[in-house]
Amino acid sequence: MIKVGIVGGTGYTGVELLRLLSQHPDVQLQAITSRKEAGMPVADMYPSLRGRVALKFVTPDEARLADCDAVFFATPHGVAMAQARELLAAGVKIIDLAADFRLQDTAQFEKWYGMAHACPELLPEAAYGLPELNREAIRKARIIGNPGCYPTTVQLGFAPLLKQPGLVDAAHLIANCVSGVSGAGRKAEVHTLFSEASDTYKAYGVKGHRHGPEINEQLRRVAGTAADDAGISCLFVPHLAPMIRGMHSTLYAPLTAAGQAADLQALFEGFYRDEPFVDVLPPGSAPETRSVRASNMVRIAVHKPTPDLAMVLVVQDNLTKGASGQAVQCMNLMFGLPETTGLMQMPVLP
Repeated sequence: MIKVGIVGGTGYTGVELLRLLSQHPDVQLQAITSRKEAGMPVADMYPSLRGRVALKFVTPDEARLADCDAVFFATPHGVAMAQARELLAAGVKIIDLAADFRLQDTAQFEKWYGMAHACPELLPEAAYGLPELNREAIRKARIIGNPGCYPTTVQLGFAPLLKQPGLVDAAHLIANCVSGVSGAGRKAEVHTLFSEASDTYKAYGVKGHRHGPEINEQLRRVAGTAADDAGISCLFVPHLAPMIRGMHSTLYAPLTAAGQAADLQALFEGFYRDEPFVDVLPPGSAPETRSVRASNMVRIAVHKPTPDLAMVLVVQDNLTKGASGQAVQCMNLMFGLPETTGLMQMPVLP
């Protein structure tokens, strides 16, 4: 059994981890930390876990995380990197759902997250946790930087077009992405109040969003280009929709002459043929967020609305494949388990 600790178990990604790991046949939950809620039974905060999770929240000092095999950080940015050296020295593997180990460029991290990186020497060994595009590195890693929710959809949508050189004008990619309100986390803020977020729809981060550097860094890696290659650039604009969970990304890529001649449907079907969590829909389809709710599945549809433009539609659950489910998928790889273990839940519909 894999002994697992969760740091920061009171938020939405934390409870999603608990939902998934409590059903995982190879996991033993050891500790869930929360300074504020220490002593409270987890099931008192999240009644959905009654009868499944008997643990109480404990302080980080009481958690004995060094005795775990793996520790998930479902915490604000900056927490995992502060504890990384100590845990690694104890032989613990780290999966961080925040941004501490996503970006290799520390200057970009410090610019967008407003803090100095506490352990930059560990970044070169941190694996970016998107299994469909980085599986072998994840298998060997001690540290996983779990991708952002938006970047997951953008990369999976663009990857088949970028892996085959010369199909698209990669300097003019556009990602128009929409998330449910749970993507903002569980903290109380005015813009996520029911009367503020319901019955409306809006763009945010229009002048620049911290997922933008992550998206561009990883798209360049997918394409196999230099980290600062100006020939690959994606304009990313996020939006907030009045739903609890779910994400829909509409991606645009100008096609070259070679791309216009290519069979894009066959390209996508071939690229994801053996991927258990990526479903390429039939021609003409338009995926819905409800078709992936509470599952680790991504559904993709590829269109050519004009001869010189590819349009890719991608949906996922932002808390599952966009966060906690993907983290469990990485854990499975790190410990030599079948990648799908504990993650084959059917989407919830209606």
